[in-house]
Amino acid sequence: MSLKSLPDKPKPGLDNSSAGPAHAQGNSAAQEWGKGTRSSEEKHFLQGPHPRGLELRRALRIFFECMKGFRALHFVGPCVTVFGSARFTEAQPYYRLAYEVGARLAATGFTVMTGGGPGIMEAANRGAKEAGGRSVGCNIQLPVEQKPNAYLDKWVEFRYFFVRKLMLVKYSYAFIVMPGGLGTIDELFETAVLIQTGKIKDFPIVVMGRDYWGAWLAELRKMLLAAGTVDVRDLDHIHISDSPEEAVELIRERALRQFGLSYGPQLRRRWYFGER
Repeated sequence: MSLKSLPDKPKPGLDNSSAGPAHAQGNSAAQEWGKGTRSSEEKHFLQGPHPRGLELRRALRIFFECMKGFRALHFVGPCVTVFGSARFTEAQPYYRLAYEVGARLAATGFTVMTGGGPGIMEAANRGAKEAGGRSVGCNIQLPVEQKPNAYLDKWVEFRYFFVRKLMLVKYSYAFIVMPGGLGTIDELFETAVLIQTGKIKDFPIVVMGRDYWGAWLAELRKMLLAAGTVDVRDLDHIHISDSPEEAVELIRERALRQFGLSYGPQLRRRWYFGER
């Protein structure tokens, strides 16, 4: 897909996906993403000790939210998660860059997973969907007016941020970090720490946008190495690029060679697990 000629978005009220809601994402919606929440559950949960009975009920609620994610995402296939800001609009270059990343990932056979919202998330899901690939989202309960973007084949909504981040990591064999803010930086660092500590394999992390990230990453690398707080090998799995083609080829080659992914048959659903 050309970065200069994106297909028209679906008009409001027209069905664009068998699973995702069809609606137009306005700039005001993107600006409000992450500004509040319609669920106070996680806020209360993180406010220190509570009565033991309440803590038990919350633990069970977290368990069932995890199970909801496991059941929903078990058959989505090998994913690449794309992180990035909700605040970029279709007119901006990084939206169009994420669109091509999503399209190229889909053409390679990966399922594109995002946080399910507007901006970069929408762009990557849109690229995958319009390239004929699979597109999924892990949405978070935020402001009332927010909805998952219109380019999702499957989406799951979560109450807890940490459960959502678990799902974004669990099913992915690589991670693409587009330009973003604090949430994107948090996702980059958390994924890098999981690789550093061996909690997940050394899946590639590709940071897109040299002008946006390059100077910051170079200074961070210099500072951390000089202080001895990281080893060189802790940073070797983080790559930076401006080329969707280069990024996706690196991921494809690593996935097939190092992690043994193939284009073989998909997992079979089992009736006794309630899978249809």
